[in-house]
Amino acid sequence: MSYFQEAKTHFVASHRHPINQILHHLTNILAIAAVVSLFYDWRWTLVCLVLTQVFALGGHAFFEKNEPAFVKYPGITILVSIMWSFENLFGLRQAWAYFKRQTA
Repeated sequence: MSYFQEAKTHFVASHRHPINQILHHLTNILAIAAVVSLFYDWRWTLVCLVLTQVFALGGHAFFEKNEPAFVKYPGITILVSIMWSFENLFGLRQAWAYFKRQTA
């Protein structure tokens, strides 16, 4: 298994709680906003970057109760996280599955 696949497997295993997943999707949206805001106002970039850490670390501390995947796979976890959010349509896939289960 490649290093990237190992990191992705670890990332997915570290993000089981639905609220933590939502917080991480929000974190990834804020990370993209931080990159875009670099071209407009650096202060918004800082706000976005601080919020990404608050949401991500808060999700692990309060809901998941584990250490972030970044500890074991530094650097590449950012790419894995963004890819995971795109694969799950930034939480829409999980929301669809949740509501589908509720109506069945």
